[in-house]
Amino acid sequence: MKYNKLFDLTGKVAVITGSTKGIGKAIAEAMAAAGARVVISSRKEDACRRVAAEITQAGGEAVALPCNVSHKEQLQGLVDGAIGHWGRIDVLVCNAAVNPYFGPMSEIPDEAYDKTMETNVKSVLWLCNMAIPAMAGRGDGSVIVVSSIAGLKGHGKLGIYGLSKAANLQLVRNLAVEWGRHNVRVNCLAPGLVRTDMARALWEDADAHAQAVEAYPLGRLGEPEDIAGAAVFLASDAGRFVTGHTLVVDGGATVMSGRYT
Repeated sequence: MKYNKLFDLTGKVAVITGSTKGIGKAIAEAMAAAGARVVISSRKEDACRRVAAEITQAGGEAVALPCNVSHKEQLQGLVDGAIGHWGRIDVLVCNAAVNPYFGPMSEIPDEAYDKTMETNVKSVLWLCNMAIPAMAGRGDGSVIVVSSIAGLKGHGKLGIYGLSKAANLQLVRNLAVEWGRHNVRVNCLAPGLVRTDMARALWEDADAHAQAVEAYPLGRLGEPEDIAGAAVFLASDAGRFVTGHTLVVDGGATVMSGRYT
């Protein structure tokens, strides 16, 4: 193995769900910059086409394949479309997720609970079950599930979201065991608070932002680009002996106890 090729994804095909904004878009751009041919996917076709065009204009290779991950037939269409266009899937990034409820677990409506668990857990399992067998047949593949430190900690208003993200951690552990003999690696990324639209309520308010920054040893919140490099690591030969692992990328938030001063 040549060390100067450790993070090279040239020739790899990477499918990234929820990749028209935020963390997913940053991962797609980083993987394209590392040489991967990327599949941009989210619910809105126009957004997918826009991001794919941006990557292509920057010198990368990208195709837009819209998909609502809540619909099993659309997930199958995403897998079939990626294979039909580029012949294979080498890297799968399950990034699309929802958080329709912000509040205590005791008050969550059944519909919000079901939507959270179905989108954040069941659809991930569906997609993995569709994409991994072909990886296993070739004896190579990397699956990355974007979880959250909400799956590692308690929170007064993110309990059910955290429950779904904790399920992701066990999902990758088990998939790593089931598919490891076929050289398919399955890992989680657990970001801390990152400036994305989904987390806007947690960082846009000035007081909440100040409290969050104080709780992060690095003294700042994350940016989508901070997560992208970790994804490239897990997708590339640099991470070829890492599986069943949850890589925490949180500016030190989970190791922080109390206040600095």
